[in-house]
Amino acid sequence: MFQYFPTNYVWSLSAIIALTHGGNIGEVNTMCAPLRDAALAGDDPGTEAFYAAWKSGGDRLVALADDDLARNRRLSAGEKLGRAALYYSLAERMQAHGFKHRLALYQHSLVLFDQARRLSRENCARVQIPYGEGHLSALYVRAGGLAPGARAPIVVIMNGLDSTKEMLQKSVMGRLFAQRGLSALFVDQPGTGEALRLHGLPARHDSEAWATPVVDWLQQHPEVDPTRIAALGVSLGGYYCPRAVAFEPRFACAAVWGANHDWRAVQEARRRREGENPVPHYWQHVQWVFGASSFDDFMAKAQHMHLDGILERIRVPFLVTHGEQDRQIPLQYAQRTFDQLVNSPDRELVVFTEREGGVEHNSLDNPSNAGNLIADWLAERLGGGVA
Repeated sequence: MFQYFPTNYVWSLSAIIALTHGGNIGEVNTMCAPLRDAALAGDDPGTEAFYAAWKSGGDRLVALADDDLARNRRLSAGEKLGRAALYYSLAERMQAHGFKHRLALYQHSLVLFDQARRLSRENCARVQIPYGEGHLSALYVRAGGLAPGARAPIVVIMNGLDSTKEMLQKSVMGRLFAQRGLSALFVDQPGTGEALRLHGLPARHDSEAWATPVVDWLQQHPEVDPTRIAALGVSLGGYYCPRAVAFEPRFACAAVWGANHDWRAVQEARRRREGENPVPHYWQHVQWVFGASSFDDFMAKAQHMHLDGILERIRVPFLVTHGEQDRQIPLQYAQRTFDQLVNSPDRELVVFTEREGGVEHNSLDNPSNAGNLIADWLAERLGGGVA
């Protein structure tokens, strides 16, 4: 993985996310160059300096977009605002829970993302899915070439621990499914994005509790084929997705981009400082995500986060993928997930190696080849086009 900060994996992860999710290398360098010394202090110290540098980069783009709009150059403005929204969201992602500017910056990033989507005339619509007494927010990307009145297969993309629907829609997944005649739904499930930040919905281990309302909503959607709904889990979604598919039989097939078979064991390893964390202020972050009152309360909740004794319930095609050099989630868990899919009629395990790239966590070092493979696999089983 390209590591802008050679001694700081966590800070470098934000830089590489920016570069693989629509950011500009010159802008990223301008924001990161002043942070080299701060990054030497470790993951947690200096994150406010990260905030200031990346917010400044976003502010500069907003000012330039205003210049474009003054000339009615809407497409140019939309492109700049999209990158500003990305940079703001990554600055927010790096802060500790309770940082005073965090919520305002997140809300501003949502506004800019929506402006960019509309100005760019992007194939992406904001939708709301009934959930409990409220709703889950999601982004719907329509299958390419869908004729009026036709119904398409759809892939439900499930966030990881610290990703959001906007981040994943700006990844390669934002276009790969539509190119293959599949629609896509990027969901801020409990514990992520708007569900956590704006509605106070913490993560829960029983992902079927929110996946089932998503399927209910999709089966009533006039552009969705109700018999061809797939699931794709990214990072911690590698736990949420198999769990949801095990208890929600209406999913037609599924895949994970990073197998997260035993997240409770990963937490024990992180207590021993084994492996890399995805974000700074990690223990504060996970307590916030899971609505835990203390470290011990979080660890008690994490005990439910495993797939042993669950995967045997899955009876649909399932793809397990993992980066060979994943520094967050050990490769052994991919084999464990695959081995326990004993009742899947069509299971496959793919480990991304140096040959094709994408060896790091969720292939963030090179998501293109891995993303295409996953999209092809799902399209082949959902009746999409790969030629």
